[in-house]
Amino acid sequence: MIHFDHLKNTDPEIYEAIQKEKKRQQDNLEMIASENFTSEAVMEAMGSYMTNKYAEGYPGHRYYAGCQNVDIAEDIARERLKKLFGAEHANVQPHSGAQANEAVYVACLEPGDKVLTMTLNSGGHISHMSKATAQSRFYEPIYYDVNPETYTIDYDEVEKLALEHKPKLIITGASAYPRIIDFKRFREIADKSGSLLMVDMAHIAGLVAAGVHPSPVPYADFVTSTTHKTLRGPRGGIILCKEEWAKKIDLAVFPKTQGGPLEHVIAAKAVAFKEALEPAFKEYQKQVVKNAAALAEQLIKNGFNVLTGGTDNHLVLLDLRNKNITGLELEQRLDSVRITANKNAVPFDTENKKVTSGVRLGTPALTTRGMKEEQMKIIADLINLCAEPDFESHKAHILEKVEKLTKDFPLYNN
Repeated sequence: MIHFDHLKNTDPEIYEAIQKEKKRQQDNLEMIASENFTSEAVMEAMGSYMTNKYAEGYPGHRYYAGCQNVDIAEDIARERLKKLFGAEHANVQPHSGAQANEAVYVACLEPGDKVLTMTLNSGGHISHMSKATAQSRFYEPIYYDVNPETYTIDYDEVEKLALEHKPKLIITGASAYPRIIDFKRFREIADKSGSLLMVDMAHIAGLVAAGVHPSPVPYADFVTSTTHKTLRGPRGGIILCKEEWAKKIDLAVFPKTQGGPLEHVIAAKAVAFKEALEPAFKEYQKQVVKNAAALAEQLIKNGFNVLTGGTDNHLVLLDLRNKNITGLELEQRLDSVRITANKNAVPFDTENKKVTSGVRLGTPALTTRGMKEEQMKIIADLINLCAEPDFESHKAHILEKVEKLTKDFPLYNN
């Protein structure tokens, strides 16, 4: 267990905030699909002496002296990442998934270029040229939605838009899409329209690494990801690409969009990649998917509108309109009984983004604690009670059940 003896003495206020966060993580059921718990080894690397080193540039080509040891860690991270996903080239310096995406745009686009991308409400990420971002001012985004009947990607419609607009780049990958994405079909569309293809696999990277979701690497020109979420590493980003794009991608990260890399985080990424190469990681990811399927099945039995009728990955998306409750209200109720989830827009949502008609649920963090299908069914029943009009009368019972689950599956030893 990581100790904070120095911090406790020098800055008790921050120490106290950290201890409260540790307790929150221990005592709550974490169901935000983009969150997970790293190993202590990852956290140790992230808080290591490499925090102190400034290292603009890349291994063997730094702008500062004294980088020989961080070079070792970054080279290890790159090689492990390439092995993990079978990629030709890897860049481990992006500070986040959004910055990884930005670097791809800088590497392959010119101002005014057209980009075909999924809308936010259909499950796309805000960094995929959302109208709320700066990128949408410099490029020309064309948006595609999911099918209004199936709530899944309509590949024929995507192809129609691609052939009509001839975008320079097509983006796929999502933050709230519960089904397998057909990357081969996207490659075919990109080839027909003369487009480049970028896949943001931030949410499913761990599933891809374990072979429980098809890999985008053979099909995409660029693959971006975070290193947290299902990959269970530190907060950060990565880019994988074909060798022909290696130089442009590296230049797009540094010096075009970032300065010095966070070498302590890169060391922690290397640790996480090693963990992801172990057989136990594959079994963990298999259980993540089993747990999500069990959660979805029980929620359907409880009368929830589970979009697409289930899930193929780690997340479940609920449209709450048939329950007469908003996403914001259910999120707040869940939080009051120590179940942490997030409100989420659903396709063709009638509420604004601050309220939403949906909630997104994920199983990676619960699975890290060791929970399985039986616990998912219990939790689905608790979520159902939270959506009931007489929720207040159930609060004590729900809190009792949550406390038992967190004690039966402890997160930290002390």
